[in-house]
Amino acid sequence: MKPQGLFLKDCGLIPTACTKRYYRIDRREVHYLKFILEGYAGVAVMRTLDSRTGLVVLHVSPGCETEVDMIIDDLKKNMRIEVADIEGEGTQ
Repeated sequence: MKPQGLFLKDCGLIPTACTKRYYRIDRREVHYLKFILEGYAGVAVMRTLDSRTGLVVLHVSPGCETEVDMIIDDLKKNMRIEVADIEGEGTQ
């Protein structure tokens, strides 16, 4: 028996492709950035690629690119966040 309620997969809202955005941040701020992004549920998922250099990738949900840009621009006021060019992947 299937539980009652609304599920994302039932609505066709599960994203099929995300935009990858690579950044270099202060390695001491990795957990902080992840915490902030988790507060915006479903907007982006962050993965740390290299904790020593602060290289991270954001998997941005379709349609949320502008919101992520605003979040990153606001965070840049208080922490180092630089776009990282990853070979063969681009930055956006």
